[in-house]
Amino acid sequence: MVVQTIDNISFQMKEAYDFSFISKFGRVFKVFDKSSSGCICFGVEKESKRFFLKFAGATTANDVLRYIDDTILRLKYSARKYIDMQHPLLVNLVDAMEIGGGYLTIFDWFSGESWEYPRGEIYRRFITLPLAKKIHVYEGIIAFHAHVVECGYVAIDFNEQSLLYNYDDDSFRICDIDFYAKQYFMNGYSGIWGEPSLMSPEEKRSGAIVDEISNVYTMGALAFVFFAEDEGNIKNRWTLSSSLYDVASKAVSEKRNDRQQSIRSLMTEWNAAKT
Repeated sequence: MVVQTIDNISFQMKEAYDFSFISKFGRVFKVFDKSSSGCICFGVEKESKRFFLKFAGATTANDVLRYIDDTILRLKYSARKYIDMQHPLLVNLVDAMEIGGGYLTIFDWFSGESWEYPRGEIYRRFITLPLAKKIHVYEGIIAFHAHVVECGYVAIDFNEQSLLYNYDDDSFRICDIDFYAKQYFMNGYSGIWGEPSLMSPEEKRSGAIVDEISNVYTMGALAFVFFAEDEGNIKNRWTLSSSLYDVASKAVSEKRNDRQQSIRSLMTEWNAAKT
């Protein structure tokens, strides 16, 4: 492990890397070096405007994927996804390019924090927000994923780091859709990357098809994280109405045919249960 420094910001790498090309994008004010994705990220500022830079090509400290060429290709292919799924709740891609012996994506900076389920002070801060604020975020996430489907994609690896929340103004963004895939997606025999508590049964089964109905399960599981502080459908911990509990429980049915058959159907049933 080595320690490197850019603009007086120190960070760890498994192997030293020449990041001199970063200076053309601005002054570094923050480095995110702990990701397991194989990418390293930088917050930079140039002419009073801030950007988020995501780079693949270096050997990062916590990379569990190991193959740098695959990480570069994954990041390169992700750029098209941000264009295809452009949405007010999705972080905005500004540019993408080959540079510095790897690949770089550039986003407008969003001042928010991921909620780090199931542990951590940031998660506790988020989960204790007033119900109305959590409902607003949850419904925004569902609406975005209905948009994902309409764009021809399926969510893969939606997890606790996919949501950025700003506690100053209660705004939020979806980020890190790099693993999202075109529908229909077959779970490879090496498995799918993701947060187990939010994954549908088929996402854990080799060779299974992962599609919109799989994402219905993820949205249901997320409801229990938001409104029961638990990944299981335990009714005595549910903080909303019984009718909303029934909608979320249906979404996390083990059998695919027992779930809502689309994200839009889930939204419709959720909204009807609120009245």
